[in-house]
Formats: sequence, structure tokens, C-alpha cells
Amino acid sequence: MRLEPITWERLAEALATRADGLTPQDGGPWLKIAVDGPPAARPGELAALVGEALRVRGRAVLSVGTEGFLRPASLRYEYGKQDPDSYYSGWFDTGALWREVFGPLEPGGSGRVLPDLWDPVRDRATRSPYTRLAPGGVLLLHGPFLLGHWFPFDLTVHLRLSPGALARRTREPWTLPAFERYEDEVGPAQAADVTVRADDPRHPAWGGLG
Repeated sequence: MRLEPITWERLAEALATRADGLTPQDGGPWLKIAVDGPPAARPGELAALVGEALRVRGRAVLSVGTEGFLRPASLRYEYGKQDPDSYYSGWFDTGALWREVFGPLEPGGSGRVLPDLWDPVRDRATRSPYTRLAPGGVLLLHGPFLLGHWFPFDLTVHLRLSPGALARRTREPWTLPAFERYEDEVGPAQAADVTVRADDPRHPAWGGLG
């Protein structure tokens, strides 16, 4: 894939323009976008920029981070606090994401989405109120390991770091084997509609949307 230099602001505008012209694949009234990437690539920051660009276009936006859908500590740490396989396949509550985020946005759904479920610091439910996403609105789900679950995304963006950059910028080195496994099993750079190389956070480059 050929990658072209771009600024984060121009990237967000390009993604918002693309999203604004899409029709939800499931025939429902809500668009669903993934901003996939390791924490070191800061996918939430790009999601925020895209969300703002979409709001300027008159679209309702709900941004949801997978860090709000972690499983309880008793489940995450069943095999220890630094087990990369558990981090990859056992930390994030994909069932809750299906139930509380994607389910309400299916055709005929209520549009009432739970923005987060679990507070990992206090290790208890957040008890956040449901948020209603108006018809025509856009869900922006951001976080790691979003691809490969058959989530019904209409547009997928993957923030890619080279192994060296990922190692330098990851605060928890024990998680690195999980990202290697994700590369091997899912191939996110090839699976995503858009790939953004973010080795240098000041100078991203992107490709896709052919």
C-alpha cells in the first residue's frame, strides 16, 4: 500500500468527508467507524478529531473507547497481571460491546448506547447513563484489537506503529506479544479500509480508500 504524508487535521477531514458520504451497510440509520490501534498510537485522539469534523458537518457523534469496556480485574488477571494472551483475548468485554453498543444501533434499534461499563481503577460498574444517538448519527469506537471480531463497521481505520516504534512508545512492554499476535492473526493494516503510519506522531502518513 502506498502511503502519503498528511497532517492529523487533514486526515480527520478526509475521513469525515468519506464517512459523510457512506450509507450504513446494514441498512440502518447509524454509521459505525472503528479507529483501531495500540494505546501508544493514541487512537482516541484521532477519533476526537474525526468526531469534531463530523459535528461541523451536522452529524451527531458518539465516541466510545474500549477502555470503558474492560472486564473485572478478577477475570483480566486470572492468569496474572502481565499475561499477554489474556490482554489480547480476555481483557476487553466484546460481548458487552455487542450488547450495549452495537445492538442498540442495529436496524430497528433504540439508539440508546451505553458509553462505558466498567471503571478499571475502582474495579466496579461505572453506572453511566445511556446516551441516545440520533438517527443519522455516527458511532466512533476507538481502541486496540477492534478488527477480527466481525463488528459491523462501515469504515475502519488502523493506526500502525512499526515494531521498533511500538516498543519505544509502549508503557507496558509485557503487552508487546499481544500486538505481535494481532498482526499475525488479523493483519490489521491489510484488513482496514485506511491505514495510518504513526511512527512519528508529528508526521503521519496514510493510505487506503481506493
